[in-house]
Amino acid sequence: MGASIQEQILQYANILTDNVQKQDPTTIGILVAILVVLLTIVFLVCRGKSNKRSGVLVLGICESGKTLLYTRVELQDTFCNASNSGSYQVQGKNKSLRIIDVPGHERLRQTMLNQYKSLARGIIFMIDSSTLQKEIKDVADFLYTALSDSVISYNIPPVLIACNKQDLLTSKGAEVIRSQLEKEMNTLRVTRSASLQQIESSGNNNTFLGKRNKDFSFDDLKPMKVDFVECSLKGKNAESKPEMKDLEDWLIKIA
Repeated sequence: MGASIQEQILQYANILTDNVQKQDPTTIGILVAILVVLLTIVFLVCRGKSNKRSGVLVLGICESGKTLLYTRVELQDTFCNASNSGSYQVQGKNKSLRIIDVPGHERLRQTMLNQYKSLARGIIFMIDSSTLQKEIKDVADFLYTALSDSVISYNIPPVLIACNKQDLLTSKGAEVIRSQLEKEMNTLRVTRSASLQQIESSGNNNTFLGKRNKDFSFDDLKPMKVDFVECSLKGKNAESKPEMKDLEDWLIKIA
């Protein structure tokens, strides 16, 4: 009986192969329909996993504006420990996100990132646009570590690079910051890749970022989506409101 079923399966497989080779429209239509169903199932499974995650991790080095962002958004049920967290009611939606301010200090950030990374529905990476030139190595190192983390690269949460302090004359625009980060992360990737085998053997299964044999580009991180926005959490002066509409719109989009 088993052999007979196996023979029938092989027979059907051969017929299917012949029809595909002959470009039979009925057979191709059936295959396309099956593929659509499978992709839909995969999409729903991935979406279900994403819906279970409600955390927005706010990352960045010290003095980038992380904590100020945390205080600028209207939070409910705040909880303070090594990292601040609070519930953010999304405008126009009956949904809430948990905003988690991960410490920027080098001794704390990796530990806290490891603690909360599995909760990330999205990641906001804050950058001080006025001091990036002198801090770019530290900024790129932390950003690379976060994006290449095995859990984050598996869950592929959307990432927002928030170029803060645009009110200062010395601040760089988002496009310039993106270009500078890509160059620095390309250099960093070469260094990381050289020791990748040693890193993997030590139990750290971080992901290679971008495409091999090509300079690093944020566009090559797909399906992970990385966006850049400009913002000024302090506003242009003491009387003006914070300029963070693009950031708030992004929160609405990922909710």
